[in-house]
Amino acid sequence: MPPEPQQFASDNYAGICPEAWGAMEAANRGSVPAYGEDPWTKRAADAFRTLFETDAAEVFFAFNGTAANALALASLCQSYHSVICSASAHVETDECGAPEFFSNGSKLLVVASPDGKLNPALIRGVATGRSDIHFPKPRVVTITQPTETGQLYSLAEIGAIAETCRDLGLRLHMDGARFANACASLGCSPAEMTWKAGVDLLCFGGTKNGMAAGEAILFFEPALAEDFGYRCKQAGQLASKMRFLSAPWVGVLEGGAWLAHAAHANACARRLAAAVADVPAFALMFPVEANAVFLRAAPEHLEALRARGWRFYTFIGGGARFMFAWDSDPARIDALADDIRALSRLAA
Repeated sequence: MPPEPQQFASDNYAGICPEAWGAMEAANRGSVPAYGEDPWTKRAADAFRTLFETDAAEVFFAFNGTAANALALASLCQSYHSVICSASAHVETDECGAPEFFSNGSKLLVVASPDGKLNPALIRGVATGRSDIHFPKPRVVTITQPTETGQLYSLAEIGAIAETCRDLGLRLHMDGARFANACASLGCSPAEMTWKAGVDLLCFGGTKNGMAAGEAILFFEPALAEDFGYRCKQAGQLASKMRFLSAPWVGVLEGGAWLAHAAHANACARRLAAAVADVPAFALMFPVEANAVFLRAAPEHLEALRARGWRFYTFIGGGARFMFAWDSDPARIDALADDIRALSRLAA
């Protein structure tokens, strides 16, 4: 079947990057032990420890981000606990109650913020608002890096949140579905953005960075990972042929492809934003800080853009969301920009 023209509705549209594909092909040779007892899984876990500059990290692999986030949060909570998150956080809006399900009922306490980011004052307000036995006890704060609006927490902001968590006796979880894009944009090391800043637990996304499937869950305090393997097994996340989840990580981590692909995706987002910055009928909704561009326009303009064959989502703020991936084609981005500009001229 001939390929369809490239779309930017989601970075999940992209195929498998060559590094991940090559590692999977190499892992496909021969016979190796199952359930994570293979050399590829050990090599991938060691690659994470090297990347994050710590031998203490415990590393697990899950099929997708919903499972990774839900199981990670559940490992930190009892059923009577609560998790503080942004109102627009993926765990609240797009995971079908999975965090509550896998934690046997831990409640998500959502915080409204215009940019989708939490800060110490917002966290403290929720965490100290009630302390009676009739209210679920706050236990964890989860932040998304980058946020659902494509914006970034600076290292200073993460550090301030972590300090607040420590002061309040809370744990800090980071949903890093696009963690690589954040590292590429901020120009910092993975260690600087996580455990060195006070993050206890990270879900590192691979699917949106060129892999077929697979997320990594990193515990920076080994005691927190106690029995997590059993939790993964019970949730159907212990792959029998684990090497096919772990080998792609070897491919993207060891040669630095994870960061190069993220940098390309970020540059593509900036390319579109720059190309349409002066278009009157379409306006940027949020600063472009990673691999996302949100454009606000009248409903008829968005429909006209769809009529020209472009796919995009409008589930955040009503504007068009465009996401860029490791394989985004600059020529195709320019074609999108040309159509946006042409529609703007027609509207004028």
